[in-house]
Amino acid sequence: MDVKEEAKKGSGKAKTFLNEFKAMISKGNVVDMAVGVIIGSAFGNIVTSLVNDIIMPFISLITGGINFKDWKWVLKEAVLDEAGEVATAEVAVTFGNFISVVLNFLIVALCIFLVIKLIGSAKNKVKKAEEPAPEAPAEPVITELDVLKSIEAKLDAIAEKK
Repeated sequence: MDVKEEAKKGSGKAKTFLNEFKAMISKGNVVDMAVGVIIGSAFGNIVTSLVNDIIMPFISLITGGINFKDWKWVLKEAVLDEAGEVATAEVAVTFGNFISVVLNFLIVALCIFLVIKLIGSAKNKVKKAEEPAPEAPAEPVITELDVLKSIEAKLDAIAEKK
């Protein structure tokens, strides 16, 4: 039964909406998608930690010990009051953080690509294992007529030489 047909069971717009919502939720795709989002979020946290805690320190070391996330272009310096407190915060373009996020995205995309390739490879192996082995070509059948024709051809060749 389709979502709209299930929704028609209720009366009024609110019941129709609720019935459509229930019908959509009861489908397996929503649960599968929710599980995928949760796992994806956890995987994203792992990759973020990989980028921030492992890769970026090496990049900072290469660039002279600068903390990569602190890379910024200050448009307006912070203004301090007499007590040394920040009266007006600085305005800056934090491109180091942006580069970190882009690198994070590229690593996630690479990991997803590798997982998809791995799954595709596994599916191909399973598919090949399920296919029956190709039959060996049958041995050619030599009939008496073929033998006689071969003998005749050889005799003709001998006769031409003389």
